[in-house]
Amino acid sequence: MLPKPLDLGVTIAYLLCRIADTLEDETRGPTGSREKLFVELARLTELPGDWRTRAQQFAAAAKACLRAEAPKSEVELLEGAPIVVEALAGLPSWTHPHIHQCIAEMTEGMCNVMRMTEKDGHALGLADLDQTLTYCYYVAGTVGEMLTGLFADYSPAIAAQRDQLMPRAPAFGRALQLTNILKDIREDLDRGSCWLPRREMARHQLTAETLLRPENRREAVALLDQLIGVARAEADEALEYVLSLPASEKGVRLFCIWPLFFAVLTLRELQSNPAVFDPNPVKINRRTVQEVMEQTRQLADRDRELRALYLSFASGLPKGLSGPRVSHRTARPWGGPRRGNPRRLSSLHPQPPEFRRWVGTGCGVPQLRFHLGAELRRPASSRRAA
Repeated sequence: MLPKPLDLGVTIAYLLCRIADTLEDETRGPTGSREKLFVELARLTELPGDWRTRAQQFAAAAKACLRAEAPKSEVELLEGAPIVVEALAGLPSWTHPHIHQCIAEMTEGMCNVMRMTEKDGHALGLADLDQTLTYCYYVAGTVGEMLTGLFADYSPAIAAQRDQLMPRAPAFGRALQLTNILKDIREDLDRGSCWLPRREMARHQLTAETLLRPENRREAVALLDQLIGVARAEADEALEYVLSLPASEKGVRLFCIWPLFFAVLTLRELQSNPAVFDPNPVKINRRTVQEVMEQTRQLADRDRELRALYLSFASGLPKGLSGPRVSHRTARPWGGPRRGNPRRLSSLHPQPPEFRRWVGTGCGVPQLRFHLGAELRRPASSRRAA
């Protein structure tokens, strides 16, 4: 779908984001020790002169911190980290700053969440909606910014739209991320995690510990619908992002259209649905996915028809307030690294055969399953489902 070298660049970025995600979800131990792993991952994406040695050391240290129950795919992912860094080094140099900036900001945000959770006595959930959406920025909005930078450096036509795209990129990622958080409420709680806002839960007389109780279904569904309204508002902004991409870049457009439309259809399935709090996940079926892909292939360069199709999917969804302007080059509640200037151009080096085999078969990574920030999590065992 994506043209070369964007396809490989996005795949490598996806794997690096998944490594960060595995550090967040599957490692255990003192916060300080885990923070060092995040910092080292970010440093590796700068490709220091000794990156080969450091990548091996990072993989060994990260694997040693994994919880005993960590899925095999996550163990293999960390073991393969040196291969991913080698593949990153082989990408054109203009891709490197965008990927590094994303990973550096994402890992810094994850560290801040760990510190905050420790300060709050490891209470489940985040303090309020602003913190939930800020978390969504760190793990998904940053990806939207990274992709926008990659797209713009690849395509002069997209570069001409950078000023329209970049302010909307975080909302694009947040919409997809929040949708998946809502879809995976039960799975997250079963794993001992929760990214819902405690203040909003309290307004419905709920806590993360009481959310799943059958006697609280009415209040839980009311909370769910409130947050669906927030996700809908973010998705509306994300649509403007998609329509700001030049119609001539059909592959890039489809790459962004599909996850957005799937997210909105998922929100429709979640709306007022108490089954969200049951063990079996609620999601759209494969036939719907195929139909949407077929429709949008025909409409990818037709803004009016795309907007109409989106609105038909979003019809009936509540609409709340969109998230805070936690975005490119703006102040962030939890801080974050300063961004550098992207550099351009170098030839794409051949990738090692073991990398191609590993991407194709290891860690549950289908070809370009990435579909942006909302798919940063592992496919089966965590809060990112297909």
